[in-house]
Amino acid sequence: MDKIEGLLLQYKEEMMETLQKWVRIPSVKGEAASGAPFGVEARKALDTAMADCEKFGLKTEIFDGYAGHADLGEGNTRDALAILAHLDVVPVGDGWTKKPFGAERTDGKIYGRGTSDDKGPAVAALYAMRAVKEAGIPLRRKVRLILGCDEECGSSDMAYYKKVTEMPRSGFSPDADYPVINIEKGGSHVQFDGELSKEGLQVLSMQVGERTNVVPGFASALVEGDEETAKQAEEAGKKLGFPVTTTLGNGAVIIETTGMTGHAAFPEHGRNAIGQMLLVFKELGAQGALLEMADAIGMTCHGENLGIAMRDDISGCLTGSLDIIRIEQGHVTAVMDVRYPVLFHPGRMYELLNQRLKYLKATDAGTRPPHFVSDQTELVQELLEAYHEVTGGEKKTIAIGGGTYAQSLEEGVAFGALFPGETEMAHQADEYITEESLFKSARIFARSIVRLAGKKVEE
Repeated sequence: MDKIEGLLLQYKEEMMETLQKWVRIPSVKGEAASGAPFGVEARKALDTAMADCEKFGLKTEIFDGYAGHADLGEGNTRDALAILAHLDVVPVGDGWTKKPFGAERTDGKIYGRGTSDDKGPAVAALYAMRAVKEAGIPLRRKVRLILGCDEECGSSDMAYYKKVTEMPRSGFSPDADYPVINIEKGGSHVQFDGELSKEGLQVLSMQVGERTNVVPGFASALVEGDEETAKQAEEAGKKLGFPVTTTLGNGAVIIETTGMTGHAAFPEHGRNAIGQMLLVFKELGAQGALLEMADAIGMTCHGENLGIAMRDDISGCLTGSLDIIRIEQGHVTAVMDVRYPVLFHPGRMYELLNQRLKYLKATDAGTRPPHFVSDQTELVQELLEAYHEVTGGEKKTIAIGGGTYAQSLEEGVAFGALFPGETEMAHQADEYITEESLFKSARIFARSIVRLAGKKVEE
């Protein structure tokens, strides 16, 4: 490993520059084009990454702009060690003080959308493969880096990839936390629909939220009202403890609430601006569906007021984040991102929701099952050893609410790249990764490759 460590040290500055190059491509999902199903910027990100893989002598192939892979070594694809990462990023959102795609390096950090989720970890994996190759480590199985372009919007890229080529059976996705995540909760997009009451506060329009997996940090609504309504809204914000601003005009008031963006898998780490707005609506006298939404959801994060709160010892508690809302022509539609424990049944959740709700109807807008891999597998044990060798950290497995590409594999786990004690920056304003963490992940991934794909001594 000394030779690999030395090579990675030589690559360190180049690794940072490669990440900067990748981050400067604004690969938010866009309008489909020829050869670019997720938009031209996502395709540009894929082409750029594949070109870098080729530069390091890896064998690459791109699959119609959905995804690409880069191979190190030879062998049966089914038995290859897969490393899956994504190049697409969520929309910028509000609250940035840095240029979202500027890739600024300051105080040992690289800022920009995608630095931590998931371009930084993808770069670390690529340089780990390069180091193993240039160190001349003999391999007993192929290592395949798979890079996709639609992870943030449902992973249709991996579904397509599986249709057109063979997917390895086992591997990891560096798109979450260390040490090893062997359990990912199930996920369901709960859609709420209801007609607005003719009584109380009249909300004319509200269009907030772009993605179901992003906690919105800013919300704006147009309501009927006057100067007194605006005053009451601002007083409500002071009472509730968050910023509320208003603008008057033509018998209506624009109300704005400011929270903090975050990842829907960890809603307690953000401050949901939609939830804040619902509580303001309640203070202003909203009735019917909006009052029910304020009382049943509001700023809660675990479904406690919806009658669906639960936890198990395997995967923890249910989380819920109301991330999209549309109000127009007297109708409200909203979508909550729910991450549920392994032992919870989503069908029962919808029964409980519709028993609880009077003015709203809850329907299933998409559900994925939980994912579990035994902690006794060679995959998990060797990854834990690699992590421990570099960090000295505890060799343990954990469960998360996030869903990763690991679910695309029969035996897949999430592995990094957020270290214990670090701040979760995925989907947040001023997203960053530290240069030291990026380098440390490359060291861990290189050791993981040697442990899982390198030839054994007896061979």
